[in-house]
Amino acid sequence: MADPSSYRPSPGQIPDSPGVYKFRDEHRRVIYVGKAKNLRQRVANYFQDLANLHPRTRTMVTTAASVEWTVVSTEVEALQLEYTWIKEFDPRFNVKYRDDKSYPYLAVTLNEEFPRVQVMRGAKKKGVRYFGPYGHAWAIRETVDLMLRVFPVRTCSAGVFKNAARTGRPCLLGYIDKCSAPCVGRVTPEEHRELAEDFCDFMAGRTGTYIRRLEKDMTQAAEEMEYERAARLRDDAGALKRAMEKSAVVLADATDADLIAVAEDELEAALQIFHVRGGRVRGQRGWVTDKVEAVDTAGLVEHALQQLYGEERGDAVPKEVLVPALPEDTEAVSQWLADRRGSQVSLRIPQRGDKKDLMATVQRNAQQALGLHKTKRASDLTTRSRALEEIAEALGLDTAPLRIECYDISHLQGDDVVASMVVFEDGLARKSEYRRFQIKGFEGQDDVRSMHEVIGRRFKRYLQEKERTGEWEEPQEPAPGATGPAPGAAGPAAPGATGPTPGVTGPVPAPVLTAASPADEIEPREDDGRPKRFAYPPQLVVVDGGQPQVAAAKRALDELGIDDIAVCGLAKRLEEVWLPEDDDPVVLPRSSEGLYLLQRVRDEAHRFAITYQRAKRAKRIRSSPLDDVAGLGETRKQALIKHFGSVKKLRQATIEEICEVPGIGRRTAESVAAALASTAPAAPAVNTATGEIMEEDDGGAS
Repeated sequence: MADPSSYRPSPGQIPDSPGVYKFRDEHRRVIYVGKAKNLRQRVANYFQDLANLHPRTRTMVTTAASVEWTVVSTEVEALQLEYTWIKEFDPRFNVKYRDDKSYPYLAVTLNEEFPRVQVMRGAKKKGVRYFGPYGHAWAIRETVDLMLRVFPVRTCSAGVFKNAARTGRPCLLGYIDKCSAPCVGRVTPEEHRELAEDFCDFMAGRTGTYIRRLEKDMTQAAEEMEYERAARLRDDAGALKRAMEKSAVVLADATDADLIAVAEDELEAALQIFHVRGGRVRGQRGWVTDKVEAVDTAGLVEHALQQLYGEERGDAVPKEVLVPALPEDTEAVSQWLADRRGSQVSLRIPQRGDKKDLMATVQRNAQQALGLHKTKRASDLTTRSRALEEIAEALGLDTAPLRIECYDISHLQGDDVVASMVVFEDGLARKSEYRRFQIKGFEGQDDVRSMHEVIGRRFKRYLQEKERTGEWEEPQEPAPGATGPAPGAAGPAAPGATGPTPGVTGPVPAPVLTAASPADEIEPREDDGRPKRFAYPPQLVVVDGGQPQVAAAKRALDELGIDDIAVCGLAKRLEEVWLPEDDDPVVLPRSSEGLYLLQRVRDEAHRFAITYQRAKRAKRIRSSPLDDVAGLGETRKQALIKHFGSVKKLRQATIEEICEVPGIGRRTAESVAAALASTAPAAPAVNTATGEIMEEDDGGAS
């Protein structure tokens, strides 16, 4: 690890003009490329106190061994040079999008004497006109099949073309009039090229001209009583209309635009692009990238624009580019795009109307793409095995943690404090063993104390289950220097075990909530109906938080005499892994599958906790004094409120008046009256701003 101060240039050496800079490692390999309006200010930011740098930036500057820069005249030149160097050097710390698959394009080879229409993948070639990308190659072939009726352009390979020219006989498409057969001289090279250019114009969105021309020729042929020709022209116009219908109109003003949306998390980002030409979606594609540098949404958009249009010229760059966030140097990027197109390009965020609605659709596609990418990554057995091995190595565990439990605390400004416990076995979520807790030991906001209580309660239940089955003995003092679990303590579960531990028979049933079980701890049941305790110990306990939360969890385990379960914490801000009694965190590589798994476990615990907390808060807000009346169901509650209009008027009613409600007997009426009397407000509420006495009219909410 290099010390950045060892290669830090003096401030006077760095110019204050626009430019591009490169960081190189000790082997002179370029590891990062960046641009700046002011090189002096930007480069100096990398040499501040390491503690103030983003973890990814800190890793980059400690990996580098030198920095150099090139001065340019304008910010547009800096943008172009940055793109060129990223493409040339492929720096490891720059964001680079990679296609999640190889998308097919409809290509017209205008660089050949007889242009050919075909499906092409991979890198674009000079002199070839591309349309798309398409989701599937068969969609291209269906479109081409319809178009060849009107624009019979060559589609055969070079070998078939040469063989037909040698024998003087065209292929099948030539005989059925879906090819103009330039191979046997039916049309001249100039006439065939004109057909190819008309084909390109139609695909580019200039559709109305050709359809109107066909309809005019059809009418003229009918008037001249050339009915066969008129019928063919009618069918040709129909074929073009069907080809157009394959991409529905999304923007009514025949807009040419690209819409870009980004979905991201701490480690990865997915980007989706819709290509709209003539108001119709002509293509779609998606990229996924690792966030190897400290970059926000605007930075991701700028990198995407560079990669998307870096090799494009002319109409391949649309008039409008709609994005979710504008790059930092919006003017420079807009000018760079305009230079590549040859005319003005509008780079903006859609604010209203059809374009904003379509952007929302692109955003949903990006979210789904990121979710699908993560699902594929999480479901791969080899990847999960590597993740568990990396966690074991980083935390110094003897074996891979095949069962991981993660805990998170959730509350709203100290109210409705709850906790969650999620379980991952073999790297996959085991939702049947999720648990949720209410914090009972104290009131108010104290995440550290809450974590101590939850861990203590969970593992106290575990010890009680072991004691019930005879598998637990009181821990004894270990011999000096001895390691491992206390005598009699249950060891880690068998690899991949999802069944019972020794002494406990039967599979784990699904959670069942009954009136007799606590509402805050839902447990599976034994076959005889008794609650099944927290019987299975994890090899690793993960808490959402840093040193204080980890120390609280470890202290709770120590108080119970449990010393064979590892504990760590994952701090969300910097994605650092904290271990008990360690002053410095464990920093896993950003590409680590182990870090990815820990992040998924932590995020799932957070989701489960906040869902429970929101449900409790909503229930509390909807609560009513009538909830405490024994035997009063929801139907009769609604009948009371409907009859009297509000809880206030119900509180003022006599027992006889309450008995008038259908289904309410005298005993129930007395219980309702007693419950409402015990919850009556001590004094009327007063609006402190106006002095007005506020009338209570809660419609059923206390």
